[in-house]
Amino acid sequence: MNLLHISALIASIAFAIGFIVLVIYISRTLKSVTKTLENVASTVGGLEGQLEGVTKETELLLNKTNHLAEDIAGKTEKVNVLFDGIKGIGYTVNQFNESLQKLSEELEEQANEHAAQTSQTIKWGEAAIHLWKKYKDKK
Repeated sequence: MNLLHISALIASIAFAIGFIVLVIYISRTLKSVTKTLENVASTVGGLEGQLEGVTKETELLLNKTNHLAEDIAGKTEKVNVLFDGIKGIGYTVNQFNESLQKLSEELEEQANEHAAQTSQTIKWGEAAIHLWKKYKDKK
């Protein structure tokens, strides 16, 4: 039984040494994990600070964009009013051109209708001037 006790003692010492080695490796691993997590926490803290800055800049940019959109909308409305005015001017010019065309057609029509009378009147006028000159020359 002595031998059995000695082998049990050796086995329990080997088990204890194995357990101690396992605890040492686990503690080193946990220390390494702790350092990694501290680095991750530091990185996340830095990212939070940067994201705050980016968020503020994004908010400012969004405000400027909204202001610019409102300004463009106002100016677009003013330009629309201008185009409406130009459209009205174009309509007025078109009506004026149509009126001139009608007037021109009426004048041409009247000239054609009275061409014979006008020609006859001019001939009578020339004859009268010719007679007047003869009368004057005789005096």
